[in-house]
Amino acid sequence: MNPDLARLQPYPFEKLAALKGGIEPPAGLGHIALSMGEPKHPTPSFIVETLIAHLHLLSAYPSTRGSPVLRQAIADWLTRRYHLPADCLDPERQILPLNGTREGLFAFAQALVDRNRKPLVLMPNPFYQIYEGATLLAGAEPHFLPCLPENGFLPDFAAVAADTWRRCQILYLCSPGNPTGAVIPLATLQALIQLAEEYDFLIAADECYSELYGNEGQAPVGLLQAAAALGRRDFRHCLVFHSLSKRSNVPGLRSGFIAGDARVIERFFQYRTYHGCAMPGHHQHASIAAWRDETHVIANRALYRAKFDAVLAILGEVLEVTRPDAGFYLWPVTPIPDPDFARRLFAAANVTILPGTYLSRTVSGHNPGAQRARLALVAPLDECVEAAWRIRRFIESL
Repeated sequence: MNPDLARLQPYPFEKLAALKGGIEPPAGLGHIALSMGEPKHPTPSFIVETLIAHLHLLSAYPSTRGSPVLRQAIADWLTRRYHLPADCLDPERQILPLNGTREGLFAFAQALVDRNRKPLVLMPNPFYQIYEGATLLAGAEPHFLPCLPENGFLPDFAAVAADTWRRCQILYLCSPGNPTGAVIPLATLQALIQLAEEYDFLIAADECYSELYGNEGQAPVGLLQAAAALGRRDFRHCLVFHSLSKRSNVPGLRSGFIAGDARVIERFFQYRTYHGCAMPGHHQHASIAAWRDETHVIANRALYRAKFDAVLAILGEVLEVTRPDAGFYLWPVTPIPDPDFARRLFAAANVTILPGTYLSRTVSGHNPGAQRARLALVAPLDECVEAAWRIRRFIESL
């Protein structure tokens, strides 16, 4: 057995199942899940139709690099979305399709960490647990950067010591953040690019929530956008990970991509050739259709905007909670310890939420997820509204 498997912590939803174990919620209330970040909006019909129309490709092995048409569609989307200079992205050398960002974020560390150099991998805290698991199984040590309200729920990168940067091999970013929804500003991204150049580490930017934002005129900035604005058109040290799961409501398609530094992409391609994770051909065609269309994405944002408006109007008077910069999560302060709050809420109202401490680690005696909870507004509007009223009544009963 790989001894590093013993270093993995239980997944948040495993902890949540144990927390709820033995509880019988009220029989008259249907269950509402706000715990998992799984989109529930309908998949656009044109994506489904494209997928079905290309099922004949099941008879052929797909290419690890993906089709040139898919890579060009991704390059075109990145160029439009992030206002990149025309033709600055080479679809042949700077883009690889992924079976979702989760698969890519994990495999990235396995391929690129040099475990012989006492490596550190830096990541936000709270965080998507794949970052930690990928780090541990790659033989590296995770270094957690607290995301506190006094710093806008972003890591205080200026407080990171030079010795830490020197040992850093990968910096995982998540912008917009999970679970906070915080967006890293352009100037901060540019400062991180300069640190990566100085200390020779890679930035792995998880941008899978980038298309879920409230103001149509204020799309979150991205790492490639920051690099291009600095004149770094080779995107050296910079890798971005994107997915269609949230953007296009196709979590079951498992479709995403990595883009950026061609040197790294080539080594990662070598790893993936052995890994055996090529995207199926019919998935590729459905992905091409999705990346080429923005109408459904705008409609998707409107659905989330309506849910934030409705839920915040109900909970804003009883919880310390603010509208996030982007994403589909709320990150409120809980009136009692967060695991107790989640357990008692389920018992009283049959609503499942995720305790904040399940998404973070205690460092120097402090856990930035303590006394907070993650509420994923993924259910239909009427269910989100009903859940908000149940949560409000439960808080008022405390």
